[in-house]
Amino acid sequence: MQTSFDQFGLDESLVEALKKEGIVEPTAIQEKTIPFILDTRDVVGQSETGTGKTLAYLLPIFQKIDTLKRETQAMILTPTHELAIQIQREIELLASNSGLAVTSAAIIGNVNITRQIDKLKEKQHIIVGSSGRILELIQKKKISSQTIKIMVLDEADRLLDENNSQTVKAVLKTTLRRTQLLLFSATLPVVTLQRAAELLKNPEVIRVTDKVMIAPTISHMYFLAEQRDKIEVLRKLVRMIIPTRALIFINKSEEIEKMVESLKFHGLEAEGIYGGASKINRRKAMDDFKSGKISLLVASDLAARGLDIKGITHIFNLDLPEDPQLYLHRVGRTGRAGESGIAISIVSIKEVPHIKRLESMFEINIGVKEMLQGRIVDPRNKSGSKRG
Repeated sequence: MQTSFDQFGLDESLVEALKKEGIVEPTAIQEKTIPFILDTRDVVGQSETGTGKTLAYLLPIFQKIDTLKRETQAMILTPTHELAIQIQREIELLASNSGLAVTSAAIIGNVNITRQIDKLKEKQHIIVGSSGRILELIQKKKISSQTIKIMVLDEADRLLDENNSQTVKAVLKTTLRRTQLLLFSATLPVVTLQRAAELLKNPEVIRVTDKVMIAPTISHMYFLAEQRDKIEVLRKLVRMIIPTRALIFINKSEEIEKMVESLKFHGLEAEGIYGGASKINRRKAMDDFKSGKISLLVASDLAARGLDIKGITHIFNLDLPEDPQLYLHRVGRTGRAGESGIAISIVSIKEVPHIKRLESMFEINIGVKEMLQGRIVDPRNKSGSKRG
């Protein structure tokens, strides 16, 4: 049976705002979580990337905000600057399309704090950003957390990991006990739930675990290379394919800058997004990639969270992700809206069993390929031809 957003009793202006974006039916995570959030329950929601988790909490937040009060009523914590900026844009779009006078501000690190303090003087209804900078501003008494009715941890698995959990908990401790807490994530490891249990009040835990299929419009292949030769193979492939827009994934954020320098040294226009970069450099890298000024963007899984870029034609895995689900997240950034996409992994012989696991888990074929005279071909020897 088809459902609509009318069933939730949302303000009609919110339903109309969604229609302007072409959104008329709630996704599974929205349908299952919105009623509990509106009922002021603590909620833990898990569903795959791209299933509408952001709107699942933004719609009830908009419904609950009293626009006549000039005070901060909701706070959304994120693990990356890019995700914070993307959520801020969704808030602005929803406010614009609905005509509701909901105000918001993105508060992230590596940005001029004075400007942020000036922005906060306007008493934004929603604050979205990184826990470190937000905690700093709470301690400076520039953010009043006592008026916050709803707190959201977006990508809760990252926010409650060993690197971030103490800061996140410190922010939460400044809010009132009755503050409603919402956790959303694509993955919910046991350790995340254990840490969350200390914070939540009788939560409703909702998992949307429908098997997510990788789009059939994506072709998968892999090339064999020694670890030390992977960049060289990548360079040759890029020269051969000339991708319109390609994401290059590596596992270690700290190696992104070195990777970009190596690609530039070989005459390839590439940029990277990583935690150590300034906000200006990160924004420029994103803008140049979106506009087509550069065709290659290097990222880690964490840095790429929240990225929503149209027209990505190729995904290159210079490292295979440790978590197989991350392969799904990576390649899902291409082959969208019926367009074709290509996912290429450059692997060592030791990583071939990992390729086999991915094939089995996602019911896909990842064929082994070679480069020959400027073309991508099947392996010439019989033993290699059956690898994929």
